Amino acid sequence: MLEVTFYDQVADDRLLFAVILAKTQGKWVFCKHRARDTYEVPGGHREPGESILEAAKRELQEETGAVSFRIAPVCVYSVREGQGNETFGMLFTADIDSFGPFESEIERILITDSLVDNWTYPLIQPKLLDEAKRRGFL
Repeated sequence: MLEVTFYDQVADDRLLFAVILAKTQGKWVFCKHRARDTYEVPGGHREPGESILEAAKRELQEETGAVSFRIAPVCVYSVREGQGNETFGMLFTADIDSFGPFESEIERILITDSLVDNWTYPLIQPKLLDEAKRRGFL
């Protein structure tokens, strides 16, 4: 069983991931990884020496080509699978004004009025979206 939990904060060094719920001109921005047939929101691992905000900005740029954007933290989330360790990430929202080229593991981005049905992480990402809405960020 997979458990997603939300927190206002945890120690910074525990934040391993940044995930960004992104929009442009009021439409959702999703990514399609080259190796998958599903869609996900931009995000990824934090690099050594990088702040979690720097990680979020880098991942947004790498995965969508976002050039000009506003980004804001929503909350901390964690994922635990079964009796495994709890891993922590920071959830962000972003409003993208302009895009440029991108080179990453992402094959393409999808800009759409509606949410996707075929999530890469269906047990996690819809819960992140619901929490951002509950907290008034969307």
